Parts: sequence; structure tokens; C-alpha cells
Amino acid sequence: MKKMLVTGASRGIGAATALLAAEAGFFVVINYNKSKDEAVKLVGDIEAKGGKAVAMHADISKEAAVIEMFSSIDQLPGTLTSLINNAGILEPQMRLDSMDIARLERIFAANITGQFVCAREAIKRMSTRYGGKGGTIVNVSSVASLTGSPNEYIDYAASKGAIDAMTIGLSKEVAAEGIRVNAVRPGFIYTDIHASGGEPGRVDRVKDSVPMRRGGTVEEVAEAILWLAGDKSSFTTGGFINISGGR
Repeated sequence: MKKMLVTGASRGIGAATALLAAEAGFFVVINYNKSKDEAVKLVGDIEAKGGKAVAMHADISKEAAVIEMFSSIDQLPGTLTSLINNAGILEPQMRLDSMDIARLERIFAANITGQFVCAREAIKRMSTRYGGKGGTIVNVSSVASLTGSPNEYIDYAASKGAIDAMTIGLSKEVAAEGIRVNAVRPGFIYTDIHASGGEPGRVDRVKDSVPMRRGGTVEEVAEAILWLAGDKSSFTTGGFINISGGR
């Protein structure tokens, strides 16, 4: 059985991806940090539909926690074939000249270092260099990496820019080892993350600036992620899909 790890999967884009992956036949590892109840409920929802999933706690900003999580995944049935690097955080909107170093360190630890370490551990299991059978990594970036998110959270935007660079470089690094690395860049999507930024209704406020005049859904993002993670995108690596309504 193919195993897929979805980080930050208890809600939002991660949860939608986990549901779709289970329907596609993956044994889904639902990583969570603080939202245990939501993760456990998601496992129940998947199992009720005949799928297979397990909830697994790890703060991906901590290297030791990531290593322990992957060791636990090794003990589960099946072979790890896909990593969805989705976990990330957002903090209240403000200009750079109001940000303290603690905030920057939190953002970069969760949104950059955590994704790098997860990718590293996945490669050690999937790469033919290590005896693996290949696999896929899909990074969840953001259109913010292209716009910079001025006056809101350029720290978050910068962290996603780093993920874009990692996607390009890593895709070339492991292409000959059976691993494809791609990314999605969601735009204004209806998720709870906007509440973390201090504006739960942000999508409705800004949707008229989107050429399609609406916000996106987590299901629309999940569909793109599953395509990149699956065999139908077998000649695609180092690529990006913007799910942003033309923005």
C-alpha cells in the first residue's frame, strides 16, 4: 500500500488533501501539531468511507520531532511514496518595521526549516539512492511568494519564496533518483489561516481584486496537489500550479 504524509493536515488544505488522497487509495498519515481533535475526527471520516488513515503528532519546526515522526511512519504498513509539505503558520498582519525577531524565527522555523527537514527525511526513504522506489514531494507555497504581501506579512511571503527556490533546486537534485518535486501556489482561499492573520473575512474583502472575482476552495487546491502527487503527472517536476483565479 502506498503511504502519503500530509503535514498540517487537521484542517484546511491539508484536510481536503487527506480526504482526496484516501479516496485515491493512499494510506494517509495526518500530521498535526495543536489540533488533535480535528485530526482524530478526520481519521474517523476517512475510515467511515472505507479509507485508511492515522493521526500523528509532530511540531515540524523541531527537527527531533520530524525524525521521530518519520521513524513512526516506517513502522506502518506500506511504502512511503508521497510527502505533501503543507504545514505552515501565519501571524497577525503588520509591517516589517513592527516585527520582532521572535516572530521571524517562528515563521521561518515552521515554514522553511520544517519543510526542508520533512523533505530530507522523505528523500531518505523514497530515493533510489537509498534503496527506495521513488516518489513525489508536493510543496504548498503561495501566490504571496510572487506578490510579497506588503503591509500584511512579508515574512510569510518570504518563507514561501524560499519554498519556491527549494522546489526548483530539489527537483533537479533528485530527478534521477525517482523523485518528482513540484509545488502549488494557492491564492485567496477560504481557510482558517486568515484568522491567524487577524482577519477571518480577508478573502471576501479582497476577492474583487481576483480576475475571476471570487475566492478559491480547499478542494480546488487539493485536486491540484493530488494530480502532482500521482502518476498522471509522471513527466512533471520542478513545476508550479497557481490556484489563484488568475491573480
